[in-house]
Amino acid sequence: MEHFSDEELVRQYVETQRNVYFERLYERYCDKVYRKCLSFTKDPTRAEDLTHDIFLKLVVKLSGFREQSKFSTWLYSITYNYCTDQLRSHNLRREVYMDDGWERLDVGADDGLAELAEMEARQLEHALHQLPPDEQAMLLMKYQDDISIRDIANINGITESAVKMRLKRSRDKLRKHYLEGVVFWLLLAIKMVLSIRWPFR
Repeated sequence: MEHFSDEELVRQYVETQRNVYFERLYERYCDKVYRKCLSFTKDPTRAEDLTHDIFLKLVVKLSGFREQSKFSTWLYSITYNYCTDQLRSHNLRREVYMDDGWERLDVGADDGLAELAEMEARQLEHALHQLPPDEQAMLLMKYQDDISIRDIANINGITESAVKMRLKRSRDKLRKHYLEGVVFWLLLAIKMVLSIRWPFR
């Protein structure tokens, strides 16, 4: 069974209803779904609950998998949509845990550069939090999970040109929020330097 593809496991489960096939899918994707849920909630307990809910939904939905995209992409779409819906229903602001790929920079042994890189990563994360959940999700699909434009379009039920347009708009917003944060901290740093240099002005 180790050599079975995801799609083969789905077909076998739908045809036989044997739990062993579903359990294999669970083993392959449980951690990935959990980490994606954690990226939405930043709360391990809440992420575990969402992961459990998603796999319960998956049992029901497997018979509707038509193999128009990879199983992993289909599962990610269920995960993204469910997490976004849950956040909306609970009126929570989405906090995104940045995977290593977003903030890993080669800074070597230069502590000053390392501190600067850490500051830039925090500012980028803060800027991302300013976007609506739908826009955050689409940016993360494309640039963190490396999902193709075509698959993002299928997941969201829109055209590829609409995906490109939304990504551009979201990138522009992200850049704006990021630059606003940079300017704020720069002005704050200048103010602190001036207050130290001329404490009695």
